[in-house]
Amino acid sequence: MLTLTASVPLDAPPAWAVLERTLFDLMDESVHPFLEKYTRPDGTLIWADRWSNSRDGADDFYESSYNWPLYYLLGGGDHLLTQGQRQWDAITKQLAELGPVLDEYERGYDQFHQSESYIYFYFLCLADPTNERNRERAARFAGLFLNENPDVLNYDPERNLIRAPHNGSGGPRWGFSDSPEPSYGWSAGMRIYGLPYTDIPGVGEYDDLKDPVLSRRMGEAMQERMGKGDVVGNLMVTSLIANAFLLTGEEKYRHWIVEYVDAWRNRAADNGGLLPDNVGLSGEVGEYMDGRWYGGLYGWSWPHGYYNIGMAATVSGGNAFLLTGDKAYLQLANEQYDAIWNLGEMRNPRGEAMSLKSHWVDQLDDDEEGIFVVPYRHNDEGWFDYQPMSPVYPAAVWNMTMDPTDWERIEALRSVEKYDWRRVQGFRNKEDNGHEQPWLRFLAGDNPDYPEQILAATYGQVCRRLDLIREDEEDLTQVYIHHWQQLNPVITEALVQLTLGAPQIIYNGGLLHCRLRYYDAVRKRPGLPPDVAALVSRLEADRTVVELVNLSPYESRTVLVQAGGFGEHRFEAVKYTKRTSVYPGPQPAYQSPEVEQTTEQSTVDDVHLQVELPPATRIELDFKTARYVNEPSYKLPW
Repeated sequence: MLTLTASVPLDAPPAWAVLERTLFDLMDESVHPFLEKYTRPDGTLIWADRWSNSRDGADDFYESSYNWPLYYLLGGGDHLLTQGQRQWDAITKQLAELGPVLDEYERGYDQFHQSESYIYFYFLCLADPTNERNRERAARFAGLFLNENPDVLNYDPERNLIRAPHNGSGGPRWGFSDSPEPSYGWSAGMRIYGLPYTDIPGVGEYDDLKDPVLSRRMGEAMQERMGKGDVVGNLMVTSLIANAFLLTGEEKYRHWIVEYVDAWRNRAADNGGLLPDNVGLSGEVGEYMDGRWYGGLYGWSWPHGYYNIGMAATVSGGNAFLLTGDKAYLQLANEQYDAIWNLGEMRNPRGEAMSLKSHWVDQLDDDEEGIFVVPYRHNDEGWFDYQPMSPVYPAAVWNMTMDPTDWERIEALRSVEKYDWRRVQGFRNKEDNGHEQPWLRFLAGDNPDYPEQILAATYGQVCRRLDLIREDEEDLTQVYIHHWQQLNPVITEALVQLTLGAPQIIYNGGLLHCRLRYYDAVRKRPGLPPDVAALVSRLEADRTVVELVNLSPYESRTVLVQAGGFGEHRFEAVKYTKRTSVYPGPQPAYQSPEVEQTTEQSTVDDVHLQVELPPATRIELDFKTARYVNEPSYKLPW
C-alpha cells in the first residue's frame, strides 16, 4: 500500500476544518442528554407499555437513533457504535414485547415504513461487519424473502413477486388491517393525503369519512384491493438483500435482486415506462384494481405517489447497479423522473393543496407568475397533487453514474426554479437531507462558502435539538411515537457530503453510495481519526479531489483513504501537494517563512491509500479514480 506524508504546514487552519471538528466534538456529547431523558437503563424508550391494533409504528422507534452508527463510521466517538447497537437491540426487544416484531424482524407491514427502520441495521452492519450476531441476523432477514424459512413464504419465485404489500417475519400479512371489520376513518393528520379511492359509493370527499358507514365502506375496499399481491414499494426489500450480499458475498443474493428488479422493469416497460404500482398474485398488473396500473398501497394514487415511487426506483436501481455494474438499472429511476417532469407546468403555489408542503422550504415562492410543479399522484380523475420537483433522485443517480446526461437533469431543474440554489437554509428534516442544491453548486465551483455555511447551520440545529430536549416536559408515557425521532441530535448530512463526497442516503432503504471512506489506521476503526478534517471539493467520472487536515499541533495521525463506500472503486494514481521550501525555518521565530509547494504524482493502483499527517499539516489529494471495478463488500481494510 502506498503511503504519503503530508508536508504543507497548517499556518492558517481553514475555517471549514475547524468547524468540522467542532461539529464532531458537539455531536459526540449530544447523545448523552438524549439517552438520559428518553431511555430506561436497559436502553428501551420510555413509553407506555401498550400497542394498538394498528400495524404502524415500529419504524418510529428505530428512527430515534438510526444514524448513530452512520455518524460513528464518519468519525464519531466509539460510544456511537456501542450505544447505537445497544439501542437497536433494546428497541427490537421492546417491540417484540409490544407485538410488532417477531424473531427480531418486523412481523408484517409495508416496506415504505420498514425501509425507514432498517437503514439503521444496514449502518450497523457497515460500521462493524465483524459483528457475528448482526451477520447472522442479516442472512436470516434476507432469507425471509428467499423463502429459506418454510413457514415464512413471502416470495413467489415463479412469478417473481412478493406476495403481499404487508410482509415480514410472519410471512404475508394479508389485508390492510387486522380488524375483522376494517374501516378507514377520518383523521386530521391524514386529511392532507385525501381519499385512497374515488370510486367508493357515497364517498365524494375526505370529510365523508366522518360517517362510520362510509369509512367502513372505504376500509373494506382497501382491505380487498391493498391486501394481497405485490406493490412497487416492495422494491425497497432489495436493500435488505444487498446488505446480506455485502456482508457475505453469496451469489444467491445478487441473483435474487436481479430477478426481482428485472420483473419490475419488465412491468414498467409494458406500461410505457411508468412503474405500475400493483400486481396480483397471478402476476397480472391491476388484478384487484379492475385493470388499473395505479391504486396499490403506497402507489401512484395514495398517499405520496412519486415521492415514494421515486425512492423505490432509485434505491432498487442503485442496488442492482452496485451488484452488477449495469447502468441500465438506474434508468428505472430516470424514467419515472422524466415521465413526471414532462407533465410539469408553471402554477401559483398558493392555489395548490400540496400533500408534502412541508418539504418545500426553498421552493414555495408566492410569485404571481407561478413556480414549476409536477403531478405526484394519479387516480381515476387523472394526474393531481402538483408540487415542486426535488433534486434528491437525480442527484442520487448522478452520484453513481457521473453521466453528463444525469447532470443535465439537475441543471434543467435549477433552470426552472426561481430561488438561488446556493442558499443554505437552517433546517433539518426527518430524512436529514434537503441541502442537495447548495452542495451541488459547491461541486460545480459556484458556491465556495458552502462548507462553512452548512457546518455552521448544522451546529445550530444540533444546539436547537439540545435546547428542545432540555425544555421537554412531556409525559413520555403518553407522547406520540414521532416524539423521539424529532429530537435526535445527530445530524449527518453535512459530514456525508463534505467528507465522503456523496449526497445523504435515500432515507427509505438507501445504502451509502459514496466516493470515499476513511479509517483510523492506528486505532483500526472506521472514520476519520481525531483532529482530522476532510473536504471533497471535486467529483468527476474519473477524478476525486479531497483535502485532509490535521488540526492537532501535537499528535500525528494516520488515515486510510478507501475508494468507495464498499471498496467498489480503485485509485489508479494520485497527484498530491508537497512542500518544497524550508519549514519552520531558523530562529529567530518572529515571522513564518513563506511556504512554497509543488504537486507530485504517484501510481496507486489500489483500493486504499495511507496518509501520514504530522502535527498541524495538510495535504490535497487528486485521485485518478476507476469506479465500480471491484466487487463491493463491507470488508474492512485489515
